[in-house]
Amino acid sequence: MATAEHDFDNSVERRLTRLAGEIFESLAQQFPVCMASDEFHFFPQAVAKTSAWLQWDDFSPAALAETLGRLSLWENQLASLPTPPALKARVIDAAMLLRAVRTLRDQLLLTRIHESQPTFYLTIMGIGLMDALEAGPRTFERRLMGLPVFLDQARQNLVWLPRLFRDMGIDMLVKQRHWLDSLAMPDDCRASLHQSLQRLEVHLRRATVTAEFLPTVELYERISFDHMGCGLTPDAIARELADEIAETQEILIQTAAAMASGRPWQRVVKELPKPSLPRGGVCELFQETVSELARHCSAQGVITADNPRMHPVTVTPIPNYLRPVRSNAAYSMPPVHPPKGGTFFILDTGPGAAIPADYRLLSAHETYPGHHLLDTCRWRHPRLIRRHLEFPIFYEGWASFAEELMFDTGFFSDPQDHLLMAKRRFWRALRGKVDFDMNMRRQTPVEIVDFLISQGMLPDPARAMVQRYSLKPGYQLAYTIGRRRFRRLYDDWCRRQKRPVGFARWVLDQGEIGFDHLEIILRQGD
Repeated sequence: MATAEHDFDNSVERRLTRLAGEIFESLAQQFPVCMASDEFHFFPQAVAKTSAWLQWDDFSPAALAETLGRLSLWENQLASLPTPPALKARVIDAAMLLRAVRTLRDQLLLTRIHESQPTFYLTIMGIGLMDALEAGPRTFERRLMGLPVFLDQARQNLVWLPRLFRDMGIDMLVKQRHWLDSLAMPDDCRASLHQSLQRLEVHLRRATVTAEFLPTVELYERISFDHMGCGLTPDAIARELADEIAETQEILIQTAAAMASGRPWQRVVKELPKPSLPRGGVCELFQETVSELARHCSAQGVITADNPRMHPVTVTPIPNYLRPVRSNAAYSMPPVHPPKGGTFFILDTGPGAAIPADYRLLSAHETYPGHHLLDTCRWRHPRLIRRHLEFPIFYEGWASFAEELMFDTGFFSDPQDHLLMAKRRFWRALRGKVDFDMNMRRQTPVEIVDFLISQGMLPDPARAMVQRYSLKPGYQLAYTIGRRRFRRLYDDWCRRQKRPVGFARWVLDQGEIGFDHLEIILRQGD
């Protein structure tokens, strides 16, 4: 009986692995840039076995109709897989893949940003060209050859244009044109590219636009519950955000009072001493900080001593083509097994650059033990499906919680660090509230801008924040909701185990699985 059950499990495992391979390869063939980048959170990550650099992502109506049909078929096949009573690895994998397939289907069928966001296509263009540049001049020329067709497809697909998205698209297009002018390319490619960009710009400027740019409330509830993975009702999300804001405000007030009695916490934060720059400037400062974090994680047993050498972090400025849709730091790792390393993008590196007081916490979030370590563990995972899938609430939630983990392991300790940690939590919760209140129609964008100004933000950054967050509805929830989920699991773990490092290692060994499954696995780790 045991042998028959074992053979059956192996058969289902092989069936699931074959199906996953088919899904990843098919999607990577149709969406080569979106699938090869972690910029597009609703796509899995994979590179096609045979890379056709001439091809760009195909969002034509006929191709999308075929893809939606395949996604429905894959969803049915995954839902029909036998589910054993015990929680086995393949059950977790199947649930992860099913969620990814459903999310992508909903995004293409319901959210439809390929019909409303010019910045979506321009981001694909920038990432696709940079990937090709890194692959060599001949590859770059091949990708350039296919770009006019892609841009013309964008022009034909952008049929429902909110005024906000149209204006953001024109602004990004103008800035990217300057970036493209700085790249070396054959004259005929340059002429063809400029003509296609001109056609797109004329289309955007002449297009009929609408004032509405938000998804329906019903769709946003679906995005927050399923796509982001919050798994909460709107009222529960609002309570989580309100509780986080209240908790962090109390910490800010008390910590600031202990540091400088009688001064508001905003003033105390503003007057914190600025870090001194090494000879190599901002990038060197961040690179040194990443090395310090890695050494600490190694000494604590979170990573092995050779991890930084095998999976290095490169610190570099945010590329010009992404500046219109980027506000701060970012992290990226290519979808390669085994992983080779990643890039920590920082915003300001020129002379007189302003270094944020929380730059060490920011580095922990983006590198060790945050995004870089999580991605490294994911891309070296022995199970195929867990390498290719990440989910915002796990990805951002872990990185946000990872900053706090560095307090419990002794890297951060002084009152300034505690003040800055509370400030980061507070602003992430406010950003979640901006996202939630705007998309749930609880406040208008103008009211939200006024609210942010009342919290100490300048008017222009406040307006820019509202605009940027409108491009990815629901995403800002992932930081606070995910962080609070990890905190509860961690507190429960420490009551039983009292080993913070053990919690990190158990979590990182799983891949970005669902919190329901993670909770079971952590309890099995007793």
